[in-house]
Amino acid sequence: MNATSIAVRAGLKRGLLELKQSLTSPQDIGSNLFFSAILLVAMLFMRGSTVAGTNFSLGSMTLPSVLGMGVASGGLMTVTQLLAIDRDDGTLLRVKAIPNGMLGYLIGKIVRVSGMTLIAQAIVLIPGLFIFDGLATGSLGSWVTLAWVLLLGLVATMPIGAITGSLFSNPRSSGLLMLPIMGLTATSGIFYPISQFPEWLQWIGQAFPIYWLGLGMRSALLPDTMAAVEIGGSWRHLETVGVLGTWAVAGLVVAPMVLRRMARRESGSKVAARREKAMQRLS
Repeated sequence: MNATSIAVRAGLKRGLLELKQSLTSPQDIGSNLFFSAILLVAMLFMRGSTVAGTNFSLGSMTLPSVLGMGVASGGLMTVTQLLAIDRDDGTLLRVKAIPNGMLGYLIGKIVRVSGMTLIAQAIVLIPGLFIFDGLATGSLGSWVTLAWVLLLGLVATMPIGAITGSLFSNPRSSGLLMLPIMGLTATSGIFYPISQFPEWLQWIGQAFPIYWLGLGMRSALLPDTMAAVEIGGSWRHLETVGVLGTWAVAGLVVAPMVLRRMARRESGSKVAARREKAMQRLS
């Protein structure tokens, strides 16, 4: 067995172990349940409103959009925060010393984040299917579309999360990423059809993965008649694949280079300096 195969197996094992630890952590479980409950309550308040020009519930339309936002959040925010934490506590420095250690580390993070994202999606989707009316979940095609949008969305966003995570040496600083993500969410048609926004905002929203993840999820879970309120009056599957695929390819090319550079710059003295600063803040 060669070194690459060993690294892959170690990464898979590491990822499953970290996922298991997350599932047994009251803090992680409570956080997922808390944010899912907030989203469901927000959508319940929207249930009495309708999408402009239709009789369709705004809450029902928002549900798949929120699922798309959740995929983006898992790929962007979670990966960024995990990398920042592991860089701060010296985990990446230890991984660098192992042959093909970065490969195993990244595979482990992919497994963990993918598993956490799937669970977070299920926490919102399963009760949502019973709460909201009008969802088109009775065909195999809906679930197939849901699966490929989810998979492509993770591939498109996790490398971006790895790149942004390499920029933060302090886990607390990674919270700054929330501000641009909230801004992009607001302009991506997650809580209201983007076609109702000014044209310049529509172009901004369409440049980033969050909009396309929301659109892809809506195409999977909403009736075809609701495509009329989207830009161009269609679900634009080809464009969804094209944009998310472009982000995925660009991220997969750039992320390894950025991570290798970050790993080369890590040293024991830098980790010790960060720990000393942390201790000074606590004292």
